Amino acid sequence: MLLLALLLIPVATAVASFFVRRRKEMETVNLAGFGLLTVIAISLAAQVLARGTVSLANGFFYADALSALVILLTALVALVCATYSIGYLRDDQQSGELGDDPSGKEQLAQLRMYYTLTPLFVFSMMFMAVANNLGVMWAAIEATTLISVFLVTFYGKVTSLEAAWKYAIIGGVGLSMALFGTLVTYYAGHRLAGSDALAGLNWSVLAQHAELLDKTSMRLAFVLILMGYGTKAGLAPMHTWKPDAYSEAPVPSAAILSTAMLNCALYGLIRFYILTSRSLGSEYPGRLLLLFGLLSMGISVPFILVQKNYRRLLAYHTIDHSGIMVTALGLGGALGTLGLMLHMTFHTIAKSLLFLCAGNVRQHFKTDLFSEIKGSVIRVMPLTGVVFLMAMLAIIGMPPFSLFQSEFLIVRAAFDGGHLLTGLLFVLFGTGVFAGALLHVGGMILGPKGDMPVAPRRPWRDGSLLALAVALVVIGFWVPAPLLELIRGAARVVSGQ
Repeated sequence: MLLLALLLIPVATAVASFFVRRRKEMETVNLAGFGLLTVIAISLAAQVLARGTVSLANGFFYADALSALVILLTALVALVCATYSIGYLRDDQQSGELGDDPSGKEQLAQLRMYYTLTPLFVFSMMFMAVANNLGVMWAAIEATTLISVFLVTFYGKVTSLEAAWKYAIIGGVGLSMALFGTLVTYYAGHRLAGSDALAGLNWSVLAQHAELLDKTSMRLAFVLILMGYGTKAGLAPMHTWKPDAYSEAPVPSAAILSTAMLNCALYGLIRFYILTSRSLGSEYPGRLLLLFGLLSMGISVPFILVQKNYRRLLAYHTIDHSGIMVTALGLGGALGTLGLMLHMTFHTIAKSLLFLCAGNVRQHFKTDLFSEIKGSVIRVMPLTGVVFLMAMLAIIGMPPFSLFQSEFLIVRAAFDGGHLLTGLLFVLFGTGVFAGALLHVGGMILGPKGDMPVAPRRPWRDGSLLALAVALVVIGFWVPAPLLELIRGAARVVSGQ
């Protein structure tokens, strides 16, 4: 019943948010809904740790350690963003960002759109994570695109509409390739399940008999899947929608897109990687993943070095980390997959924190450009400045923060596996990103003293920042045993151990 609750709670939250009439009621419904969802996600993780897998409806809904980890991270991000969005959207409403209709009806309509679409967005990600059928999984990730497009257009500006259009077109083309890859996968293994089309796309059945799948079909299927789900993950050269969408969407939505949505796209890719590696061996998919992973890391470097917009910088940084995680998947083995799962977990916390800090800076200084921020952020917004700098140091892999540990494991996996060039390029590209991100963000936060007054405290926003900041510091030194076991279990699912 936990799997069913994961789907029903966000739908009920969306329906309730649509019908309530006041802003505070929408805030309360979303906060309560995502709080309950987080409790369910933690319960599911505990059940998976105890039983190995959880299924429902004759295996139609299915969760293993990999599913449980993605679900848990998604629920936690949704809860933090629901808390942060209360203060964020209130500030937007007061400043006129949501329109200047004296009656307030226009603003209420926009708030209703946000508070209705966000639970549906989370629902589609949850549905993807628990769907055992590869076709249903594709439909769920297609739904994430359709829903999040409207979140990108939230402010109704010309640039927002352009970003949403670009996101919809590129995402639609990518997911079309993913659909073709899913169909080719069905062709490769449909005889295993007789004439039942749904059973022929059952991932757990295909994974058990992967060595019997048609080899030629699986080669083609994985290429299509990599291009399709890689587009959703923002891998180069299919990455161009990301900077526009992330810089135009409301900051809480951008945080979900850059973490939970990225995890779900990688989740879909990982499921097909498991099938392909069991059918063809790990070398064929591994080489393709290394190519696209390193390309994504390399392309992000010059854009980060010359970047003038801090939200677009975070978008290119997400492209870099997409490449890091895909590179780890391509390296495979015990170390590579453990590094991947650790990095997915640590990146989710650090990148969410960075986007929320960027939201605070954007609302106070009314700009996304480094050059237009007058004075140092740390003097005007002490808490935001300190946390922003700390999170940036963490995301670029500075010790003792947790992402240093995961990146070190990935580099070690490269050298231990004989991928010398991969390891060297990984370090080279990481150095470039380190220099660019620290130069721009460090200069913004520690810049010259300005004449702007100190920003007032915002409990909802500052509380979200503090919670994530504490989590980021703690996991740099200590990962709770149940979470670590879940991460190791997810790595074992990927590596087939």
